[in-house]
Amino acid sequence: MFAARGYHETSVDDIVARARMSKSAFYEQFDSKEHCFREVLAHEGGDLIHAVIAAAAGGHDHRDRMRRGIRAFVVDCYRRSAVARLMMVESVGLSPSVEEVRHQLQERFAHMVAEEVRLALLDDPFYANQDPQVFGRAVVGGVQDAVGYFLTHPGADAESLADSLCRIYAP
Repeated sequence: MFAARGYHETSVDDIVARARMSKSAFYEQFDSKEHCFREVLAHEGGDLIHAVIAAAAGGHDHRDRMRRGIRAFVVDCYRRSAVARLMMVESVGLSPSVEEVRHQLQERFAHMVAEEVRLALLDDPFYANQDPQVFGRAVVGGVQDAVGYFLTHPGADAESLADSLCRIYAP
């Protein structure tokens, strides 16, 4: 609901009507609409990032793991565009506590990338002079920006976009 209508346009009345619950039941679980949003973001975004890390783990080397992680993120965001919208649009700048959740999700993805770069520093010339932490944040920023753009502007399907991003970050 937050993704479809937007955070500001979604009321607690809308949420309780859709969930078929009373307002008192809502407020027994959540302190506020923002608290509800934070929980939805943490759960749904956490599931997406978990799927990305699990996909990456199946790779046979650092480049393959990075490609699998990037591909999983892109494809899952296209498949679950409502979750992508929560992570990349609705949560941005909403409040410090929502930003904290969003940054934690980004950090998990960035950490995965940074670890792969650390593994590659000694034997892969492409990554030899890269700062793993900077590279991890750059991948997250670039991938999220590209996904966000192409989800709202036709021009690249998930597979094409994933292929392009993999050629940039894990050639």
